[in-house]
Parts: sequence; C-alpha cells; structure tokens
Amino acid sequence: MKNNSKILRMVQFSILLAIEALFSFTPLGSLPAIGPIVATLAMIPVIITALILGTKAGTLMGALAGLFSFAVWTFVPPSALVAFVFTPFYSLGTFKGNFGSLLICFLPRILVGTVTGLSCRALSKVLPDKKTLCFSLSGALGSLTNTLLVMTGIWIFFADQYSSLAGKSILMVIGLTILTNGIPEAVVSAIVRRSSAARSPD
Repeated sequence: MKNNSKILRMVQFSILLAIEALFSFTPLGSLPAIGPIVATLAMIPVIITALILGTKAGTLMGALAGLFSFAVWTFVPPSALVAFVFTPFYSLGTFKGNFGSLLICFLPRILVGTVTGLSCRALSKVLPDKKTLCFSLSGALGSLTNTLLVMTGIWIFFADQYSSLAGKSILMVIGLTILTNGIPEAVVSAIVRRSSAARSPD
C-alpha cells in the first residue's frame, strides 16, 4: 500500500509538472481578464501541488516553475524590455540583470508552494469543516505571494531602471501591477481551487 501511495504521488506530481511546463512555455498560461488585464496561470499547478501533495512537494514545484521561467526569460523573453529583471544573462542598453534577477525569478515562485501549503495547514486547523474555503484562501494567498515578492524584488534591485522604462514611479508601478495582475491572478487561483475542492467531499 505504501508503494502504491508513493507511485500515485509521483504520477500526480508528474502530471502537474507537465501542466506547469505547458503553462510556462506556451501562450496557454495567459488568461485574458478585464480589458487589457492578463492573469497568468503558471502558479496554479504550484498551488494545486502544495494543496494535494503537501508543502514540500509544492515548494519543489515552485522551484521548477522558477527554472522554467528562468529559461523562458533567458532564451525567448516575452518582453525584451524587462527580461533583465528575471535573468542575469540579458541586458537592454545600460540595463543589465544581476544576482537580484535570480532571486526575483526563483524565490517568489518557490515560496508560492511554501506559503500555500503552510497556510492551508493552518487554516484547516482553524476551519476543519471548511475545506473548500481553506483551499480557496490558500490559493489566493499563494498567488499574491508571487506578485508581491516579484514587485518587492524589482523595487529593491531595479527601482530606477524599471521606473525609467515604465515612465512612472516604482510605487505606482507596483500598485498598478497588484491591481491589474496580482488580484486577478489571486481570484483565478481561488476559483480554480474552489472548483476542484467542491468536487470532493469536505
């Protein structure tokens, strides 16, 4: 039975990893929201992994998501203007990536799995009969973790460069990003997790 359980977990992780790769390397990872807003789906496999397989598995999936993101931004960047933020191997004129680029690319995605898993465990103790709500809140928290940490990293390491490219103050850029990207992503993650949890008995 223990071997069967391990095999099942490996299969589940592999399927979620394949979905993560699909979202990371194809346009399927972007979901149009309101007007020009685009919500990314790349963190959803990380969040689901943390919820159904645990914090360690979710953290590992987050690290792999960071690796996929690093490869994309290094070799086929979706936007050449900001690629240096996510990889030290890309530059735009005088703007160059550095060690901070690696932190921005990897750390937020790793912590998505960690925060989702830990928050779900904590919420489940507080709300033991509300699994669907726990999953939804944890998914939203995990998604917001990515957005907030990425923007905080940009503020710490690339505030002047990013502000120059955006034509706005870094605080305004952070605020607009949270409103037009972070919140829709969190809502999408919460809805997906709510729908998944609703299919199983609480």
